[in-house]
Amino acid sequence: MSESNTSPVVPARASTVILIRDTNGQLQVYLLKRSDQSGFMPGNYVFPGGVVDPEDRNFDFWQGHIDLDLAQVMTRFGGGLHIEDAMAYGIAAIRETFEEAGVLLARQDGGTGRELDNLLDQRLVGSLRKTWLGELVAAGEWTLRFSDLACWSHWITPKIRSKRYDTRFFAAFMPEGQECRPDNRETTHGIWVSPEKALRGNLKGEIPLSPPAVTTLHEFLQYPSVGVLKKELEVRSWGETRMPRLVQMPEAALLLLPWDPHYHDEEIEAEIKGLRKRAAPLGNPFSRIWYSDGVWRPISP
Repeated sequence: MSESNTSPVVPARASTVILIRDTNGQLQVYLLKRSDQSGFMPGNYVFPGGVVDPEDRNFDFWQGHIDLDLAQVMTRFGGGLHIEDAMAYGIAAIRETFEEAGVLLARQDGGTGRELDNLLDQRLVGSLRKTWLGELVAAGEWTLRFSDLACWSHWITPKIRSKRYDTRFFAAFMPEGQECRPDNRETTHGIWVSPEKALRGNLKGEIPLSPPAVTTLHEFLQYPSVGVLKKELEVRSWGETRMPRLVQMPEAALLLLPWDPHYHDEEIEAEIKGLRKRAAPLGNPFSRIWYSDGVWRPISP
């Protein structure tokens, strides 16, 4: 089977944030269920995130409202990005984490905190202005905490998708005193869950995960504690770009990840019968993800 030869859609830039917390020594992440009416990954559990808006690109404005200097931004998030792009991805990550999960990665220097309460109220009724984040920091009491963000990975949607995203996956620890909740529009349900429980729930169809979430949560299984993960985040870069190849199959689909031995082959041979026998045990390496009956399942190489 081969991919379509149609000219690919140019991917929109986007940011995603993997929110992490330590619950009684157990590492948990926050997942949001996308609305069934969503045009992208409907019904799947994903990490909070969304596209980089034009307002996120106002470099001259934002550089005065973050807690890192420009050299620190480049050291932390550069990795092939221009400073303007690194800044825009970071701003989008902070903005989208609030809009989708209700968590603001920012520090208030003075004030009463009422501004955040007002924004949370507006968020729940869908009345947040597109410029809400800029207005908040322009008042002078809030600073965006770029230092809370760490690189995790870089994903680009497969070429044959009609909607494509060039997405930077950040990781951040849940700030104290805040609470996650879905917006009940783009996202309809939110859960804190361990990587293992989420992956088992995915295979049962109870927590259907997007392919990047499946891959990311398998990677998180490598870290036995939050402390070990924190050390990884201190030095982690974006790594190699992950643009899977999507092969359509009768009533199914197959994703080849870039490290699959046949990723660069013109023709991909795969039969559903064979795929059923090659499901990867939890925690084992995989290079393909098979979609069938509403679930993305890792497949052993």
